[in-house]
Amino acid sequence: MSKFLRFLAWTLVIVGAIIGIARLTVIRWWRVPIGDPYLEASLAPTLRGGDFVILWRGSAPIEGALVLCPEPKAAGRPVIARLLGEAGDRIKVGNNLLVNGREFETETACDSFAVTDPSTKQELKQRCRREVAGSRTHLRGEIDATLAAPRDADVDVAGGQVFLVSDNRQFPWDSREFGPVERSTCMETVVFRLVSKDGFFDVPNRLTLIR
Repeated sequence: MSKFLRFLAWTLVIVGAIIGIARLTVIRWWRVPIGDPYLEASLAPTLRGGDFVILWRGSAPIEGALVLCPEPKAAGRPVIARLLGEAGDRIKVGNNLLVNGREFETETACDSFAVTDPSTKQELKQRCRREVAGSRTHLRGEIDATLAAPRDADVDVAGGQVFLVSDNRQFPWDSREFGPVERSTCMETVVFRLVSKDGFFDVPNRLTLIR
């Protein structure tokens, strides 16, 4: 038993050291803010306010990555959206997305989900589809023809900047609101959800790889 306890103790020490080094260098854990209705609506159906996630900062985000950036027009306010346009790209965004004239593909529909309209505070059912962005396939909230349409965008992305697009196309909080952002400010990728806002016993939404 003493050998087993020593083995267990050393295992915990080594695992703790690895996590500590990673925490100092390439990852950090972070809780999605609660109480910002526009941010929370824009994240659906991928994340919700209060989710506890892991951020990767060991390399620059790639096309299609869900990134965390500071909102350029509001100090201290975060933005979480897809990096879908690089310097030199021509971006057109409505319900669908075109980059340099190429429309991003959509695949099968996914389960509808509940979202709170940030303007009216009413809970709505929203349709969902899977969208292919780069090497990633992610969920996308669809525009509802019965609601006011969000603004479209037709933008040339300048050097050193990126264009961000929310996963929820009906309630975006992204570069359509505040323009392209400096790439140097968007260096963290949301890669994993440890637990959801409802805690560890929310089984479908814990230990989730974020695509």
